[in-house]
Amino acid sequence: MKLFNSSQISTTDDSSLLENYRTTGDLKFLGELYQQHTEMVYYVCLRYFKDSEQSKDAVMQIFEELITKVNKQEIKEFAKWLYVVSKNHCLMTLRSTKNNYEIPVNNFVEFAAFLHQEENYTEKEERLSQLERCIDKLPEKQRISVDLFFINEKSYREVVDITGYSMNDVKSYIQNGKRNLKNCMERNHEQD
Repeated sequence: MKLFNSSQISTTDDSSLLENYRTTGDLKFLGELYQQHTEMVYYVCLRYFKDSEQSKDAVMQIFEELITKVNKQEIKEFAKWLYVVSKNHCLMTLRSTKNNYEIPVNNFVEFAAFLHQEENYTEKEERLSQLERCIDKLPEKQRISVDLFFINEKSYREVVDITGYSMNDVKSYIQNGKRNLKNCMERNHEQD
């Protein structure tokens, strides 16, 4: 099998670069492959972190993760796979970030036992993708409140200030949103 020299790398498609990295272990192939998608990774991170510097740091952290991950998984379409990896990196980072609020972000996923079970990485990624799809299906006021409270780690008071909803409405939207997410995740789990 002939490997690509450096002048050919820029014209090589994702699957060829990935295969060359897997075959040789040479980071120039993985670096070139990742470079073609760093803008997408950055914007995914920015969507979750709402902070440019934290998003830039995450871009580097995700690349470091790829060095081993790409050899452990079957990857059919690198760009789609990388999007999921990036999104899940952000969700896991946000989930693990501790805050000073009474209800930590861990409670957000109390219904999502998949995060606490020993599953393989692909199953966890699929569950996180299901969770995001379920969040997107919530009624708008629930989705906004859940996103601000759990993903962006805002207090009830901050959610009230940002949205203009009343305190009782915010609490109701969050409680109903959690229940709807749990039901959605259970339905998806039963369909698997």
